[in-house]
Amino acid sequence: MASPTAIVVGGGIGGLAAAVALATAGRRTTVLERAHELGEVGAGVALTPNAVAALRGLGFAEDAVDALGRRTWATGTWDWTGRPILRLPDDPDLRAATVLRGVHRARLHDALLERARGLGVEVVTDARVTTVDPGDAVGAPAVVRYADRAGTGREIETELVVGADGVRSAIRAALFAGREPAYSGYSSWRAVVPGLLAGPGLVQYWGPHAEFGTMPVRDDATYWYGYVRMPQGLRLGDEHAAVTQRFAGWADEVGRVIAATPPEALLRHDVHHLPGGLPRYVRGRVVMVGDAAHATLPTMGQGAATALEDGICVGRIVAAGVASGAPLGEALAAYDAARRPRCRALARASVASGRFGSHLGPRWQGLRNTLMRRVPAAAATRGARAVMGWTPPEPA
Repeated sequence: MASPTAIVVGGGIGGLAAAVALATAGRRTTVLERAHELGEVGAGVALTPNAVAALRGLGFAEDAVDALGRRTWATGTWDWTGRPILRLPDDPDLRAATVLRGVHRARLHDALLERARGLGVEVVTDARVTTVDPGDAVGAPAVVRYADRAGTGREIETELVVGADGVRSAIRAALFAGREPAYSGYSSWRAVVPGLLAGPGLVQYWGPHAEFGTMPVRDDATYWYGYVRMPQGLRLGDEHAAVTQRFAGWADEVGRVIAATPPEALLRHDVHHLPGGLPRYVRGRVVMVGDAAHATLPTMGQGAATALEDGICVGRIVAAGVASGAPLGEALAAYDAARRPRCRALARASVASGRFGSHLGPRWQGLRNTLMRRVPAAAATRGARAVMGWTPPEPA
């Protein structure tokens, strides 16, 4: 008997995580990626403990996770002048709750791609998905139609489809009409630059309608981001000059990191999110993951982590559940019940964090900072564990 099949639409972090989990559970899996080449942009990501737990569940040993980047930790939040707002002490419990791996996104993506291919996953690039028929969990198979690199239309029948094609998801547009991403009002500069140009941990600075963060991603490289309020689609003739001017007068470390950034290393993108997320994460034989299902504001730093969580849950709840005898509809419903409440809660927390943090205007900075300086470390530990203490479900 042939192995059951799955099509993953989207070859980003969430899509490859799902592909690895599906292949591990015995599914013959194909990834359709619309880009000419698979890859990630030159930016960093903080892998929080829940992201690391997902990677371990996907088969990455501890040393393989450590090899992705640099072990670091969250050190706290400072105001734009460099004065501490919430300094996280070097306490063992707190350090364990906030330990991070600073990783270049391309390195994480390459590791997932290598593991997927090692498990026999087929990856098809230049595959632009045009439509999807979701099928029925107790009846007809799903059908994915796409145009290949020559523009020829192709069609695949499959038992399961994973919609992992990002914030502007074609799968979401086809199956959830009216659920479109919204502009957050903020744009983000990002860069990875040579050298350890900042502190040894993740440092965040909050100012009026802005945030700046730094984090080591290797022993010889630093990732930074500058998240600021800006009109949508604004074109800047000189991005480096613009970010230098926007953060002029901020803490010395901020200016030093920006000044050391080669203009060609600098990226900027407008930040979109999906308010409220999808009303459900399944439709027929289609399951949605990552930004396609629940794109959030970046203020909690959980985008990559929740995509990894979704990916392993597709394997352990859906594919492994069916392999153990559960009906597909029941397994898909279990995935939705496991993922949607958590991701909605994180999305709400991201909005609240933005309003209290980087989205706050100049009038309330002083009051906010005073209140945060009174937050005890124990409260920060509890908050971190509530978000980052997630672990994957046991295989069905």
